[in-house]
Amino acid sequence: MKSIAFFIFSLLLFAQTVFSQNISEKNLRKHITYLASDKLQGRATGTPKERKAAEYIAKQFRKIGLQPKGDAGSYFHTFSFKKASDPHGMDMAGATQVNSQNVAAYLDNGAAYTIVIGAHYDHLGLGYDHNSLDANPEGKIHNGADDNASGVAGVIELARYYAGNGIKEQHNFLFLCFSGEELGLYGSKKFTENPTIDLSKVSFMLNMDMIGRLNPERRIMVGGVGTAPEFVPTLNANKGTFTIKLDSAGVGPSDHTSFYLKNIPVLFFFTGQHSDYHKPSDDVEKINFPGEKELIETTARVVDALDKTPKLTFQETKSNADNTPSFKVTLGIMPDYTYEGIGLHVDGVTDGRPASKAGVQKGDIIIGLGENAVESMQDYMKALAKFNKGDTTTVKVKRGTEEKQLKVTF
Repeated sequence: MKSIAFFIFSLLLFAQTVFSQNISEKNLRKHITYLASDKLQGRATGTPKERKAAEYIAKQFRKIGLQPKGDAGSYFHTFSFKKASDPHGMDMAGATQVNSQNVAAYLDNGAAYTIVIGAHYDHLGLGYDHNSLDANPEGKIHNGADDNASGVAGVIELARYYAGNGIKEQHNFLFLCFSGEELGLYGSKKFTENPTIDLSKVSFMLNMDMIGRLNPERRIMVGGVGTAPEFVPTLNANKGTFTIKLDSAGVGPSDHTSFYLKNIPVLFFFTGQHSDYHKPSDDVEKINFPGEKELIETTARVVDALDKTPKLTFQETKSNADNTPSFKVTLGIMPDYTYEGIGLHVDGVTDGRPASKAGVQKGDIIIGLGENAVESMQDYMKALAKFNKGDTTTVKVKRGTEEKQLKVTF
């Protein structure tokens, strides 16, 4: 009986150990719920409430058992920068100094090279920095559940996974949560300028920004895939049931850009924009927790596969900005960057802007602008660049099975 009891106990212990290694939806929910709670008032860069968020992240890293990798043996990598006094960043005469901190933790496997996994934890606070898309943002809490409590929760959960999986990987891991992203990638820039590890020993950097709103079509976007030759085959082999839209550019609107500019291969995971982006309505109730769990599991499979390769070789890529024409007008729509069909899929419409006034709706697919056919995002931007403020034209949309011509004035 003793041997049978011991066997059963051993099985239960093994099952518990295996379970503890899995990505936990419960943990993701806990982290996002706290970081996106009203008590943190939107985590605006340099505020006491953002500091509370940083302390929470550091507490999680400490519980996991990771080494501090900030300044002077702490988890905090401090930095400061000047914030312009006008919303367009031009008036530096009245600029104020902002003091903030990244949160950094290290898993030392005694390896020659390191994998960096990061996400930004700051958001828009109470809407006073002129980057909210709400019509009257000031004084409203912008909780930023998807942007980017979702990414931070992913970093913490991957940290727990790699620290507790019982495997000694072939790379060390640096887990980084950045501040100052919303004001201009300040935290990641400052870290790459004053790193606490040797950046020449970094194999690649993986960034997660807005990964909490997986859509029913299960489409995700992964950027930076052209920055190392191993990325595309690895992603294709480990994508599971996801449809992945690949973007080769190493430069993008998030913190991986700072690492790419230091000649480090980068990956950027993103589930797409939505109508709550940069608005007070980006709340925890709208997070797709099962979807985020699956995405983190997929991310771990990709990292596991890349861990078995030698240090990745950096490849320079052409920035999307190099192909982007300048334009003087905007429709006021939010494109669906994960859409792979013909045309531009509208993921959101801003009230009071030309598209809204013309009758464009969320879910429409723009297939023409004036005399210009729109088959892709690039087509749309080239067409938009031909118009000036005050011009009137037509926007052709596909809505379900119907096609509509809508009159729009910029």
